[in-house]
This record gives sequence, C-alpha cells and structure tokens, in this order.
Amino acid sequence: MNNRNILYLEDIGVRAEVASFRPETGVGEWHVMLHVESRGERFEDQLRRMYEAEDRLPHMPGFEGAQYILKRYFLSDSTNQQPFMRQQPDIAISIIQQQPLDGSKVAAWLYLTSGQQIATEHGMVVASHNGYRHLWQMGLICNQGDSAEQTEAILNHYEQQLQYFGATLADNCIRTWFFVRDVDTQYAGMVKARRENFERQGLTPATHYIASTGIGGGPADTKALIQMGTYALTGFQPSQQRYLYAKTHLNPTYEYGVTFERGTCVEYGDRSHVFISGTASINNRGEVMYVGDIRQQTLRMWENVEMLLSEGGMDYSNVMHLVVYLRDTGDYELVSEMFRQRFPEIPTVITLAPVCRPTWLIEMECIAVKRNHHPQYRPF
Repeated sequence: MNNRNILYLEDIGVRAEVASFRPETGVGEWHVMLHVESRGERFEDQLRRMYEAEDRLPHMPGFEGAQYILKRYFLSDSTNQQPFMRQQPDIAISIIQQQPLDGSKVAAWLYLTSGQQIATEHGMVVASHNGYRHLWQMGLICNQGDSAEQTEAILNHYEQQLQYFGATLADNCIRTWFFVRDVDTQYAGMVKARRENFERQGLTPATHYIASTGIGGGPADTKALIQMGTYALTGFQPSQQRYLYAKTHLNPTYEYGVTFERGTCVEYGDRSHVFISGTASINNRGEVMYVGDIRQQTLRMWENVEMLLSEGGMDYSNVMHLVVYLRDTGDYELVSEMFRQRFPEIPTVITLAPVCRPTWLIEMECIAVKRNHHPQYRPF
C-alpha cells in the first residue's frame, strides 16, 4: 500500500491530503489535494492561504527532494478569479471552473516528484530521468469557432508540439483531459472533431485510443469552449503500455461514438502507473445504470473503477488521488459522506462538473501507482 496521511496547516486553515510513493532508490512521487477553509473570505484571501500551503509543502518532512510538476486549480468562477493567479512558468498549470463543493472557492490537485530533471521546453513541462521524458501541458485553448473547430485547432497545435520531441499523438500520448463549457450542448462538437482528428492520426477501433476525461468545465476565457490538458511519454517500449477494458462491466467507447480508452497501464522496471479515465455508472452495453439514483450510481461507478484497476494489477490501496465530478450540488452531502466512509485516506476532491450524458449524476477519475519488478524495462 502507498503511504497516505493528512496534514493540517491550522495557522492558515488548509488541509493537505497526501499520498506518496517513495522507493528506497529512484524517483519519488506525491499526489496532494489541498482544501482551504472558506472563513467567509474573498477569493484572493483563500488563494493566498492556498499558495502559502503550496510553498511550505516541499520543505516539510516526508517531501524530501520533491519538486512540482503539475498543479490543477478547481475554481468557483474562473473568469473573474484567474487574474489573481500567479505565474508559474516551470510548472504545468491547469485552471478550470469546477467549483469545489466543500464551501470554498478554490481547491488544488498537486503532483510532485523527486529525482527527475525538470525543465520547460517548447511550451511543455518536461520531467526527464533514466531515458524517459514525461511531457506535461495544461490549459490548451482556442477562442475562435465552435466547439468542433476549437477542438481541431487545439489538437493540431498539440500534435505539432509533439513533433518537436520526435513524438506523435498515437505513439506517445498517455492521457488527456477535455474540459467543455456547457457540456450538454458543446460536447458533441468536441467528440466529432476528436474522432476525425484521431482517424487522421491512425487511431481507430482496430488500433487504440487514449485514456481521457471529457467533462463540464469553464475556461477563464469566455470565448473558449474547450480546454485540454495532456500527458505524453517518450523513451519507452510499446510493450510497456497496455489498455484496460473491464469487458464484464464496460463496453468499448467507440460503440457509442466516442474515442477514448477506459484506462491505461504503463509499466516501468520498478513500478506501474494506471490512469483511469472518467468513469460513471454504465454497463457493458453502454447503458446508463440507475437513472436518477445518486447512491446506486456511485456504487456502480466504484465497481467499474475497481474492475479497471484489477485489470491493471491494482486495487484501491494503490490509488493516489480521486477527482469526483457531480452534476447536482444537492447530492454533495450524501456523496461526500459515502466517499469518507469508503475511502477516508485517499486524497479526494469533489467538484461541480456535469458529466457528458445528462442522466449521469456522477463521474470520477484516478491515478494509481504500484511497486513492481519488471527487469526488462528501465525504472521510472
């Protein structure tokens, strides 16, 4: 099991939920969810305390050598709040309107590592170690055209960036996130453009797709309908990556017209990573289960994720963080209590973010890490 603990920074009213994977040798990894007490303050004051917590963490016991790779901020009003965000050019920054439902105006998911060389190159944050290059980029937008045109422009730009690193979307992209303004009306355009772009890149039902979340979320730019975040990897062998299907519980996504993998497992010499896409209450015929019942949808969602993790050789003890998306704020108290009971130690954030089908009330995603021994591959 990975190490988990909760740090209370009482003087500034911030709770840090921490999961760490720290082998005796090699790269360490930390996933942190930061939650700030609202205290009835303005956004700027909550953000100031959040930033103070971020600045303290790498200097605290248990974070030896840790450096920030990624920070995702969940805001209650991104358009008015983004101007207060500080510039952090050497970190992959994601800022999206997905209101934290704990009463605050801001929460954050932080990813840190130790032992990697971190630099910014060609618009991406690059973490290098042992012949691997981990390419992180967040906040990609285009503010002209409809949702399909914006998606196409964003993907074209990203594919050109990958070429700089000798990489392609099909061979090297491990994970994407698509945040869609007004998901009930704009999601279809994103799906269409992504499918057409993927076909040109050689991604079809006969090959593979990419682990992804497509979820409601508001970019700060009011003309931007789509915002994308990405993670790609170079320097690995194709056999190090495999896809997770859980066919007893889930169907292939192309059967209902979308193009993403349910999950992806990447194996290294010393560990495995599993990336679980946004997962909801669905069966292996692509049907929404338990329409209108948030409790039963949550239970089925957990079961689906559990099956995907199992196919990747993991279980919930290996999960480093959970991001939970709710359509209805009225479901927060019930859902948050369910998660506290089932996963009291996993860093978790619950946000307001409608899922891509109106009858889905809840969705979640996660990343898991497990110590493994694969001598045919280089360590992480």
